[in-house]
Amino acid sequence: MDEAELRELLASVEDPDLEGDIVSLGLVNDVALENGSAHIDLALGAPFSPTETTIADRVREVIGDAAPDLAVELTASIDRDTEGDVLPGVKNVVAVASGKGGVGKSTVAVNLAAGLADRGARVGLFDADIYGPNVPRMLDAHERPEATEDDQIIPPEKHGMKLMSMDFLLGEDDPVIWRGPMVHQTLTQLFEDVQWGDLDYLVVDLPPGTGDTQLTLLQTVPVTGAVIVTTPQGVALDDARKGLEMFGKHETPVLGIIENMSSFKCPDCGSEHAIFGEGGGREFADQVQMPFLGEIPLDPEIRERGDEGRPAVLADDLDVSGAFRNFVANTANNQGIVHRNRLSEQSE
Repeated sequence: MDEAELRELLASVEDPDLEGDIVSLGLVNDVALENGSAHIDLALGAPFSPTETTIADRVREVIGDAAPDLAVELTASIDRDTEGDVLPGVKNVVAVASGKGGVGKSTVAVNLAAGLADRGARVGLFDADIYGPNVPRMLDAHERPEATEDDQIIPPEKHGMKLMSMDFLLGEDDPVIWRGPMVHQTLTQLFEDVQWGDLDYLVVDLPPGTGDTQLTLLQTVPVTGAVIVTTPQGVALDDARKGLEMFGKHETPVLGIIENMSSFKCPDCGSEHAIFGEGGGREFADQVQMPFLGEIPLDPEIRERGDEGRPAVLADDLDVSGAFRNFVANTANNQGIVHRNRLSEQSE
């Protein structure tokens, strides 16, 4: 088998989300045959997403069927300009945002990060809510960051994630009373001075609204995708629209809408109650033509496990864990679609 025949085999592998095969879409970076092995570099940028895992498995399958004795070595990379990038080792920066408080945004961010780490990804979680940092409590993470000799911050780790939060740098009950310029300076310094290392995903828990913190993030960090959190009720949806417009103005890809607190299942009678309304998140996603990432039920277990520092997505015995895992998979898949679609457009 020569390289031309190998590329012909790869042309039989379809991208399940884009219309075409991985060769015509420009998703094969390099092919080489050497010492009885096929070395293939694919333009895949969302590690451990179900779809990209399926693509890689299919590549191994078609080559294995045609040449059983040929060893297959797969790598995945996407070209990205990291010159001047404050996070050169981070493949994806996913911002979790909401237009208003009280919709469970931090809960969603924590479970997204923990779910990605549980799939095998290298993950960081940055609690960028300057005024109300909650992530350390929700992960039972109380270890203070260490510093190197050149004043670089070494983030503590929990549940396989690297963590950073203003809560680590302040007193337990100290209020934060800062003006915009101070917020910008502090956040920029944290992004630049934390040793995140090589990560597949850095999940950023933004404060609610569309203020200084959000603008600092979008101006400082190459955000690869955003998740908008809402509840089914009309007030939350109105504010979610503002958050969506903010990312649109900065040309930041929105990976989709997640509806939290969708319904409450009574543990006594088993019936479901739409306490905050029903179907609002899905309807909103349809209106703005954005992907709908799923529904997270209103479940006391989420609150209890959050207070105890045990993300619900990691539980094996909860119905709500499946909802979170489905959301994590959809988010990772959509991040991959954003990358692959951009690369396929460039190759045309």
